[in-house]
Amino acid sequence: MTALAILIRATWIQFVTAHELAERPENRRNLIEAFSRPRGDIIVGGRPITGSEPNPGSDLRYKRVYTDGAMYAPITGYLSQAQGATMLEGVHRDILSGRDPRLRNNAFDALTGKKPAGGDIVTTINPKAQKAAYEGLTGLGPKAKGAVVALDPRSGKILAMASTPSYDPSAFAGDSAKDGKRFTRLDKDEDKPLSNRAIRERYPPGSTFKILTAAAALEHGTVADTEAPSGVPSPYRLPQSNRTVGNVVPDAQCDKVSMKTALQWSCNNVFLDAALRTGNDRMRETAEKFGFNQEHFVPVRSAAGTYPDRLDKPQTALTGIGQGSLSSTPLQMAMVTAGIANNGKVMKPYLVERIIGPDLNELEKAEPEPHAQAVSENTAQKVQDMMEHTVLEGTAGQAQIPGMTVGGKPGTAEHGVDVRDERPYAWFVSYAKQSDGSSPVAVAVFVDPKDMDISASEIGGGRLAAPVAKAVMKAVLNR
Repeated sequence: MTALAILIRATWIQFVTAHELAERPENRRNLIEAFSRPRGDIIVGGRPITGSEPNPGSDLRYKRVYTDGAMYAPITGYLSQAQGATMLEGVHRDILSGRDPRLRNNAFDALTGKKPAGGDIVTTINPKAQKAAYEGLTGLGPKAKGAVVALDPRSGKILAMASTPSYDPSAFAGDSAKDGKRFTRLDKDEDKPLSNRAIRERYPPGSTFKILTAAAALEHGTVADTEAPSGVPSPYRLPQSNRTVGNVVPDAQCDKVSMKTALQWSCNNVFLDAALRTGNDRMRETAEKFGFNQEHFVPVRSAAGTYPDRLDKPQTALTGIGQGSLSSTPLQMAMVTAGIANNGKVMKPYLVERIIGPDLNELEKAEPEPHAQAVSENTAQKVQDMMEHTVLEGTAGQAQIPGMTVGGKPGTAEHGVDVRDERPYAWFVSYAKQSDGSSPVAVAVFVDPKDMDISASEIGGGRLAAPVAKAVMKAVLNR
């Protein structure tokens, strides 16, 4: 029986698990094969932002190199001989390496085992917009942490995706001890440079969420006329609570004002009351139509923004101003803004335009796809009117672009429930319109000023984030 058991075990290892063992990433033979030849590239604006260079002295003959690596890292991710692959480098590993079956040119190649060259990934990124986003964030100072996402509201194309602090993937693309130390330093850095803040980190969106609150209240009939006095006092007392919520501007400036005026000066009282009266279920329903409560694959996975279920009345009211248990990625707030700009129709965001083979044959081409009609065209246009008024005569004035119609909303957000000793986050969301009324760009900018050398009075979405959003919009409009 013992001999039979040994024979069965040996057969199992040889025939059943051999393939699994051979395919393990830590198998050196797989690494040697994977880095035995140049890979396909990731393309931005018609030019590759990746490359392959000889790796002398190693059995891994080629290693990855990157152009403007830190600027494009949130898009490319990294491909390291020791650390693996992330972002587009990871999602499209088989295309770039040549292992995708679609890259085999003919039956002869398949029979002879000839390895096809890798294909290329053509992104939707606008290089000028990406540069404006990255330089806008880094220009805030060496300690600035933040993210930018720009979308084309009409299609869902991601035009820019920046995150700071960032890293150069070339620095640890090899498998040397020096490369390993560089990666370890980045991985242990408290500022989290390896994290893509644009799609993987969630934060309370603060007053930028008021545009969704307005859309929900209008869509569900809670508010009928954006210019009629609301009758809501300021400061506002939360239901079932002794807590009152005031405003950055004098409370008298917000007392009983219309929703349009409330968005203009970011009056909390009107939006707290609007969310409370719209109710948790209908607020959540509208948020989900804009993309909350689900992950998005662009094709890289984006964390889900959250609008919780079963909130009590005080918590529901607080979501109206983007606080409480609410959280969002910058991508998610860009989707909200783009949906408003696109007359209520939210498009699924995507980062890859085409996949092409080494012979330039097109293997895949992206087609714009709707996520949902989040609100009616009439509702969206009312919110647009309020956002454009906020840029012309309110707190979003720093986003004005001469000759262009711009809608925007700044936001300042506390870090979360029961957190009082942190510097608030700064947000700005905006879109720009063309003469025909369509919008080619919507932007969400997030800044964490915790370690920045600025006074508390300088922290605000209009001051910190609006100039970045303006630069990105201008880069798209002036291409």
